[in-house]
Amino acid sequence: MSEQKAFTWLEHLEELRRVILISLVALLIATFGCYFYNDFFLGILTRPVHDLGLKLVFIGVAEGFFTQIQVALYAGFVVSFPIIIWQIWRFIVPALYPHEKRYVLVLVPVSVLLFIGGVLFAYTTVFPIMLRFLLQVSGDLEPMITISQYVSFCVTFLLPFGIMFELPVFSMFLTRIGILTPEWLIKNRKYALLVCFVVGAVLTPSPDPLSQILMAGPMYILYEVSIVVSRVFRKKKAEDDDQKKVENDDQE
Repeated sequence: MSEQKAFTWLEHLEELRRVILISLVALLIATFGCYFYNDFFLGILTRPVHDLGLKLVFIGVAEGFFTQIQVALYAGFVVSFPIIIWQIWRFIVPALYPHEKRYVLVLVPVSVLLFIGGVLFAYTTVFPIMLRFLLQVSGDLEPMITISQYVSFCVTFLLPFGIMFELPVFSMFLTRIGILTPEWLIKNRKYALLVCFVVGAVLTPSPDPLSQILMAGPMYILYEVSIVVSRVFRKKKAEDDDQKKVENDDQE
């Protein structure tokens, strides 16, 4: 029995190693490919600051080069995200019952769409507001923003939004397999609100209250959306369970 258990753990560790290896290889290949399109990706990232009439500079000899590598790495992560999320879900699949494994075929594309939607939402709405606010409150000071600081600031703000938008899909998945309930989510609303502001304070690259609110607000809205999603799929799960029970009774 102990040998079987040890063998099972070794299998899981081997599968985890494979998931990490494939994800890293996909990231490296995507980063290498994106490097040749850095002008395109850099143009997208710097558009909000250029719309404000500002120019970015670099003050170190190698700063421009390392920024190019940084941009290619971030773009490579976004491009390779479908493969990475597919590997993550595949790692989770063996722990599921046979009738639950089919959910992965839905969860993977939905996860990708939500991630991209979160990044686009932050880029088109929240980030320009925060950027304009931070530059205006500086008063008459002349901004001289380096490219490396701006890229780090921009990506550190955008990528967490993509991850936050995954909350409803995880809520759907955990509800379908019976781990999560809408009642539990409702009961912990006040703690969720506190966690949203704590996470917003940690993830935002700027310590100003507006940045934290702009990140914590959508995060809490997604928590409320997760409650609705959990209710819908809990009801669907109950209907499926009743149908399976009827089918089993008919077979008997």
